[in-house]
Amino acid sequence: MKRKLLVLITLVACTGLVVPVLWSEKLMTWSQGRSMVVSQRGIAAAEQSLASAAGASILAKGGSAADAAIATSAVMGVMQPMMNGMGGDLFAIEYDAKTGKVSGLNASGWSPAGLTISYLQSKGLRHIPGTGILSVSIPGCVMGWWELHQRFGKLPWKELFQPAIFYASHGFPVAQWDSMYWPAYADVLRKDPEATRIYLPGGRPPQLGEVFRNPEYAKALELVANEGEQAFYQGDIARAIVKTSQELGGVISAEDLRDYKAEWVEPIETDYRGWKVFEIPPNTQGIATLMMLNIMAQFPLPTYGPLSPERFHIEMQAQQLAYADVRKYVGDPRFVKVPVQGMLSMDYAKERARLIRLDEATCDFQAGTPPGANPSTAMASLHPGKDTSYLTTVDKDGNIVSLIQSLAGAFGSGVAVRGYGIILQNRATGFTLRPGSPDVLAPHKRPFHTIIPAFMERGDIHIGFGIMRGGNQPLAQAQFVSDIVDYNLNIQQALETPRFNKFGRGGCSYLIESRVPKATLIGLSTLGYDLRVVGPFAEFVGGGQAVLHDSATGVNYGASDPRKDGEAVPESSPE
Repeated sequence: MKRKLLVLITLVACTGLVVPVLWSEKLMTWSQGRSMVVSQRGIAAAEQSLASAAGASILAKGGSAADAAIATSAVMGVMQPMMNGMGGDLFAIEYDAKTGKVSGLNASGWSPAGLTISYLQSKGLRHIPGTGILSVSIPGCVMGWWELHQRFGKLPWKELFQPAIFYASHGFPVAQWDSMYWPAYADVLRKDPEATRIYLPGGRPPQLGEVFRNPEYAKALELVANEGEQAFYQGDIARAIVKTSQELGGVISAEDLRDYKAEWVEPIETDYRGWKVFEIPPNTQGIATLMMLNIMAQFPLPTYGPLSPERFHIEMQAQQLAYADVRKYVGDPRFVKVPVQGMLSMDYAKERARLIRLDEATCDFQAGTPPGANPSTAMASLHPGKDTSYLTTVDKDGNIVSLIQSLAGAFGSGVAVRGYGIILQNRATGFTLRPGSPDVLAPHKRPFHTIIPAFMERGDIHIGFGIMRGGNQPLAQAQFVSDIVDYNLNIQQALETPRFNKFGRGGCSYLIESRVPKATLIGLSTLGYDLRVVGPFAEFVGGGQAVLHDSATGVNYGASDPRKDGEAVPESSPE
């Protein structure tokens, strides 16, 4: 079909000639803030431009998508210490272009063996503290890097950490978004003298453009680069973690670190209108994304407008239904039976979808009873983190890594490992002390996790994607999938489109971006939603990254959310 062209203006060139300029109707209705990156070579997309560039440099050296993801992840730990680092956890999905296999990696850590309900009760505690040494679970990040490299790496392990070591030792200028986020959580750091010394130089958070250095963290990275994962779990860093724990009255032992292993898992999946969508299975909330999509599939979303109240209403109701089940049933499958197949059953999705009224919002959905579930299971009392870093990479061969990492809360536990500047996560707050809950605390159990990488494909199109912000992730991911599948948006448009987020537990209160049309806001309010309108590109709805590989053409595409500091950076051409 011929594209209709309109002569809109004429320009006078430097030569004085009048030159006609042709514009298409598509350009007249340009609907995205930035273009996709398009390349026949690899792409790294992260929420820090320098981290993306580090990943792209590894790709240019012949590294795989896994190599680039590890290098990008390591740099992110240096540049966004409030979000991630070696003291946190990691999950990844890897797509192998040669075999078509999709693999999942669960590198979430477990609770220390000594962190028991009876121990906490002996300290007069009725719940796990939000920060401090008793909020720490064993970090899985470094073991995740190691496993990813062992299975899919091409370059030498040591080479992957050189960019991160450089930035930690020589410094980097603090980016715009981080310069606003860092001071907001400075009080978490002030509870620990070592964290204060390293991350509040001169007694204050670093400002925009200020060069921040972390030589202690560089030393830890060098040990990991030279000695592998054993440096962290059995070597000098492990001993420093145990010593730090003992100094602060914690219970982390050498055995807790030595015995920890990451786990390769089979991703769970669903079919959404002919697209396969993949998530990491429990102990993550990834199953909520798939449950939402199954419920959304029962409604004719493509006939609604992408910013219509009908579309948002269906997604909000699907979110509430899915989250009710997640709170009741999701835990570490090594300790509890999670009815995964029942929760993903299309018959169950149809049953749940029938509860949605098109003319009114329901604000008190209860958990259902999917096939294989124990209806007497106690509801979990989840305290998930919301501070996360997501990145994704694709190499010239079309292999994709979708990776997410986190310290749980901002600056995690607020505890820095003595001598190495590693902030330890507070992911143990994902446990409850309530007996009968799927997330009740137990020795060497993995807590509930909000962080979820994602992957989707149909035919020759393969997409690695993720969107951050705690419990909002399944909701944002389902919106992203729908934008691509139901409304034919490209990956950059799908990241930029206005989104919403659940506000608080229960009820129908939602945060929603101001770019949503006024008529839609009025329509949702009429249905019974309590809306709080936030900025046009609000951090509250999370930021994401995406890459796409077209196996028919060999072309790669990258996209980066304007709600964060980062960008998608292509691999440079070979010299």
